[in-house]
Amino acid sequence: MTGYSDRINHAFAFAAKHHDRQVRKGTALPYLTHPANVAIILTRYGRDDETVIAGILHDVIEDCVRGGWTQEMLEERIGEKFGANVLEAVLAVTHRRVDEDGNEFDKDEKKIDYLRRLESANECARWVCAADKVHNGSSILADLRRTIDPDTVWNRFSVGREGTIRWYRAVYDRLNEVGFDGSILEELRDVAEALEHYST
Repeated sequence: MTGYSDRINHAFAFAAKHHDRQVRKGTALPYLTHPANVAIILTRYGRDDETVIAGILHDVIEDCVRGGWTQEMLEERIGEKFGANVLEAVLAVTHRRVDEDGNEFDKDEKKIDYLRRLESANECARWVCAADKVHNGSSILADLRRTIDPDTVWNRFSVGREGTIRWYRAVYDRLNEVGFDGSILEELRDVAEALEHYST
């Protein structure tokens, strides 16, 4: 049964070090609450340690290139500490800044590239992708239910309400399209549909 292990503890320590002082968008919550919740979701679905660890680390490369750490250094450390499979999964769910030829992506291209790469992503990465979106989408819904002014929530996102809603539906549709059939898809669909409810 998936649960506490030394490797999971080390992953949390690694994520805490690199996400230090980062907070969740539009809140005062420590950023680490997000990967922790992704880990809880993956554990709830009985995923193995490697998938849970990838969930804990999934935003480190994307968000923690700072303080003297380059992307290459972070990739090397994750590979050394947690293995090639975890690194592969983390890279598969990392929004890339540039393409294979070094051309910089704009915001839309980053999302298109992310969705495209889900086709070649391994099962572990697809589970992490789904759990990430379940938690982020559920957090948006919780904040919407607590506020009398939904715009204060939607305005956190550069693409606004409609763009945010489209993104969650696009990820759900893409995971279906590439043949991912994890039981978490039902929960992700429910989150996407609940967000769509707030579009009217």
